[in-house]
Amino acid sequence: MASRSTNAGPQQVATIAHVESPTEGRNPRTTDIDRLSTHGILSAINAEDAQVAGAVRSVLDVLATAVDHAVAALRGGGRVHYVGAGTSGRLAVLDAAELVPTYNVPADWFVAHHAGGERALRLPVENAEDDESAGAAEIAESVTPGDFVLGLTASGRTPYVLGALKEAKRLGAHTGLVSDNPSAPVPAEVDVSIVVDTGAEAVAGSTRMKAGTAQKMVLTAFSTATMVKLGRTYSNLMVGMLATNAKLRGRTLRILGEATGADEQACDAALTRADGDLKVALVHLLGDVDVTTAADALDHAGGHVRDALDEVRPRAS
Repeated sequence: MASRSTNAGPQQVATIAHVESPTEGRNPRTTDIDRLSTHGILSAINAEDAQVAGAVRSVLDVLATAVDHAVAALRGGGRVHYVGAGTSGRLAVLDAAELVPTYNVPADWFVAHHAGGERALRLPVENAEDDESAGAAEIAESVTPGDFVLGLTASGRTPYVLGALKEAKRLGAHTGLVSDNPSAPVPAEVDVSIVVDTGAEAVAGSTRMKAGTAQKMVLTAFSTATMVKLGRTYSNLMVGMLATNAKLRGRTLRILGEATGADEQACDAALTRADGDLKVALVHLLGDVDVTTAADALDHAGGHVRDALDEVRPRAS
């Protein structure tokens, strides 16, 4: 990425950056997109989007390494940090926010750092993503050794993100970088490089399209796999929740019924005995043990329902 300064007006200097990335190139398949019908435009975009899943599939091995780093960090009492700017940062904020209600995780397990702060979620903040020192300062205030810091940048070169990763590595955290640019050099501070080659966008340079979709898929897979590894699911059911209101109690009863085959009345009674804790109710019903034994088994199993059941079933038989 080459940059230079130019006079943009009296006493005003603007910096120009030329990014070398496939996402910035013109897509030969969509050069006539402005001549197409409405349906034709949508079809052209959809055809490009259809390539994203395959691009993500090609990086699953390195993504698995990132998940293992995240699991180790959280099991060790640390945190997972997302760092991004623009579309990448907004997607990171969204993913982190959704984990709290979905899996009942502590709000500080996943922390999103977005260049320009909250204001930049809705409005552009001038030069925020170009401030390497701001990224480093953000990380210096919140990262501890053993944390995992995952940067996201379509270009692979965003200074705010790279500054954050450099500081994270200095502090003793493990680091990963998700980008959509195979030509960008991988910084020495990055432990896990996840490069999703989505190619040219349907509209040149609009990285909120395929590049953004790829990053959303990577984030969703990354955080979901982390939750599964940490025992926040049983089978493919969300079980890391407490029934704290009517809606959640209804969802919890449905999940409990699906997992155990018990009727709603039996599930409701079990959930009451478990003080609303779905995992305890599951082990209580499936293992045929009292709720105290179920809770103890879950503690020993690190919250994994299957492992807890393996512990109590020999006692129950």
